[in-house]
Amino acid sequence: MVEVRRLSLVKLTVHTRFHIDFNWWSQNDNDWRVYLQGFLCSEHQKVFKDFQTSDLVDSIDPLTAEVQRVDGLQHILITHCSREIGYITDRSSIIDAIFKIFLSNGNEPMSALDIAERVNRPPDTILRTLTGGQVYRGIRPIIER
Repeated sequence: MVEVRRLSLVKLTVHTRFHIDFNWWSQNDNDWRVYLQGFLCSEHQKVFKDFQTSDLVDSIDPLTAEVQRVDGLQHILITHCSREIGYITDRSSIIDAIFKIFLSNGNEPMSALDIAERVNRPPDTILRTLTGGQVYRGIRPIIER
């Protein structure tokens, strides 16, 4: 299912911040867990090989000490696998590289300018990629109201 963005009233720029909207994943892609498992490090690919459920784990925000229940697969990707050396490579597609960047920074919002520095691509290319007619891998803009 392709989601068409209807943001005609909002001007998105290279300063617009983006993030992975994991709620989008659960609503639009039945195989999202398979995709995420492909990004696990070799150690955790073995652990999650037969993983069938969406077990929740406690995650503690290091700044606020707030405890949240989060998906275990997402948590291990963000807290361990995405921090491994060689996680993001030059051979990754632009979408996969951007997705991995968000995982490696704990899904903290980033602008096209910030992302461009990490993937060595022009910010305008990043912006056009993320604001076309399709949502890629749940990467969506954060619309400030």
